[in-house]
Amino acid sequence: MPRIVETIVTTTNAKGEAHIAPLGLIEDGDNWIIAPFRPSRTLDNLHEVPYAVASHTDDVRVFAGCVTGRKDWPTRQASRVPGVVLADAVSHWELAVQKVTDDPQRPRYSCALVHEASNRPWEGFNRAQAAVLECAVLVTRLKMLPPEKIDAELKYLEIAISKTAGPREEEAWGWLMEKINAFRAAQS
Repeated sequence: MPRIVETIVTTTNAKGEAHIAPLGLIEDGDNWIIAPFRPSRTLDNLHEVPYAVASHTDDVRVFAGCVTGRKDWPTRQASRVPGVVLADAVSHWELAVQKVTDDPQRPRYSCALVHEASNRPWEGFNRAQAAVLECAVLVTRLKMLPPEKIDAELKYLEIAISKTAGPREEEAWGWLMEKINAFRAAQS
């Protein structure tokens, strides 16, 4: 299995409007694969402007926010590609699409690293941050997973939240639980 890095990917359309989305980038030798689902704004943007920025952040609210409809996060211009970087990113990669492999569900954009920067010290993740990331991924798969699997995952992840969460992680967890509870209510 290839290594996948969970990050925040920003893309822009031809008008220069930015889109922020959490995505797992797939390591492929010296390149990184962006594989957005059809349909998606990330896919449309990569087609219009074949560049992306991967912002590595320690603020898991960005991941939780993006999957719960909160996509307005401060950004700044990238250094070498058309696009934006999360203003509070610990580090970032600026990527240029080199090759596109079409697929009916998830086209694969193979991207070369054009520029990378370390923007501030990174203190590492605590268990609650990792739990928020896992829960954010879970939220994107609610329609695909059986209720028992969702319940089991949440039960395990809640342990890390209760033991190690700070205010940011608690806020992010709350957003994710709102989304899960709304999904469950709609299923009833």
